Amino acid sequence: MAFTVWGPELERVRVRVDGSDHEMRPDIDRSGWWHVDTDARHGTEYAFLLNDDDQPLPDPRSAWQPRGVHEASRVYDQSRFTWNDGDWSGRALTGAVIYELHIGTFTPGRTFDAAIERLDHLIDLGIDFVEVLPVNSFDGPHGWGYDGVLWGAVHEPYGGPDGFKRFVDACHSRGLGVLLDVVYNHLGPSGAYLDRFGPYFAGENEWGPGLNLDGPQSDEVRRYVIDNALGWFEHFHVDGLRLDAVHALADTRALPILEELSAETARMSERLRRPLTLIAESDLNDPRMVTPRERHGLGMDAQWCDDLHHVLHVRLTGETHGYYADFDTPGALGKTLRGAFFHDGTWSSFRERSHGRPVDTSEVPGTAFLAYLQNHDQIGNRAVGDRLTDTISPARQACGAAIVLLGPYTPMLFMGEEWAASTPWQFFASFPDPELAEAVRTGRRREFGRHGWGEAEVPDPMDVATVERSTLRWEELDEPGHAELLAVYRDLIALRHAHPEFADPDLAAFAVDVSHDDSRVVLHRGPFRVDVDFGSESFEVRRDHDVLLAFGR
Repeated sequence: MAFTVWGPELERVRVRVDGSDHEMRPDIDRSGWWHVDTDARHGTEYAFLLNDDDQPLPDPRSAWQPRGVHEASRVYDQSRFTWNDGDWSGRALTGAVIYELHIGTFTPGRTFDAAIERLDHLIDLGIDFVEVLPVNSFDGPHGWGYDGVLWGAVHEPYGGPDGFKRFVDACHSRGLGVLLDVVYNHLGPSGAYLDRFGPYFAGENEWGPGLNLDGPQSDEVRRYVIDNALGWFEHFHVDGLRLDAVHALADTRALPILEELSAETARMSERLRRPLTLIAESDLNDPRMVTPRERHGLGMDAQWCDDLHHVLHVRLTGETHGYYADFDTPGALGKTLRGAFFHDGTWSSFRERSHGRPVDTSEVPGTAFLAYLQNHDQIGNRAVGDRLTDTISPARQACGAAIVLLGPYTPMLFMGEEWAASTPWQFFASFPDPELAEAVRTGRRREFGRHGWGEAEVPDPMDVATVERSTLRWEELDEPGHAELLAVYRDLIALRHAHPEFADPDLAAFAVDVSHDDSRVVLHRGPFRVDVDFGSESFEVRRDHDVLLAFGR
């Protein structure tokens, strides 16, 4: 097989294949690329040696890292896996319900195969897509996945590339689409060797080194991102990508990389003959993110909408500190439910500036915005990783769930939310380097100490007990209190699927009535009304002529 690598500023490149070094030659047809032909096959170990340095480095485009991010790569033949999803025609986002999960804490087994054993629960719940937190390789066995450094190699402790393919195959056999969370805005602090190969990096953001997307020799860097994204569609059969924190992508080109990725994804969709979805996490409150390219937008199919989360969180919990403060403004609940963004050019006290621009509800569908009561960030980035039901009752949570699941936006649940899981979801990592581990531990505690928590309250992210505490306890499903809320979530999702009015994404036709004190909300959904009374002492979901009622406290 041929080994290739991009290194435009290198004077010499060798590849070490099963212990033997091979000199590579510059490619006369592709500037900056090096290549050599060998007899390597699937399973062969290899690593690159740059200039006269004898330190072997893993392949930036590695597909398999069985011994971790610092060690040699291994040849992976994508064609060896036997797929059983030939009849899978994909799934569109309209009308769908998404379930966000983290492989390392979804089950005590912490693997793809263990997660497969729980997929029937999601089918019974009525889920249409699973959104999987990043599965790319990162240093150490445990982590959220956002510190990845080899974006094309599936994390080996989860089951490696074959394990992920088995998971996707199993999802498709049950009618579940798969969305994968990918991180292109930075690289993790351990194992990021890209800059040794070429000008991949350009500055840093709050999480680590950012990519060179618009500077000299950035064409190949952009290709690196786009090829990685397309590879998940083609080789792993995923149905969509969730793009992490796209507002942190430093890109000033006339053709932004998101628009370029949108165009190439559309072409890939045509080739694969199934819908492919791009969902952005964006802090910009800019509707151009989800405006089609034909109308001069970036062409994302949807984006996470934190404003919807924040306004519901304030209504349910009464918390008004930090970025929640503005969402306690009179009228914030109704405004945000009608138009997705609360900050649509308004003053943001948290940012100390005006923020966002309005959504044209006649042009942008509700499908383009994900609504949620909880997600990995909004739980995990609290000091102790506490869930909503550590603050409010399951009945009160059911009120929020009724709005999310029967409203015009694309609903998303976070794993365990549906049964008011007692387990927190805390920040954890497992960097083997003791100095890095201590820096992360100390930094985390100091960060929350500045926000009013005692440093001793913040769990040690490097303690394996933090991972164990954050792992779902599936035995809770049938326990009192948990089982009742699970039944409500099932009923709400069943209503959404049974009546197309609840999946209607037309924001221009969507009406909301909110009481003067925000204690009661009525959603008008075609012939139905969803009446949510936050002040009631009990809750239920029932059909009463044209009224669907949800009560809670």
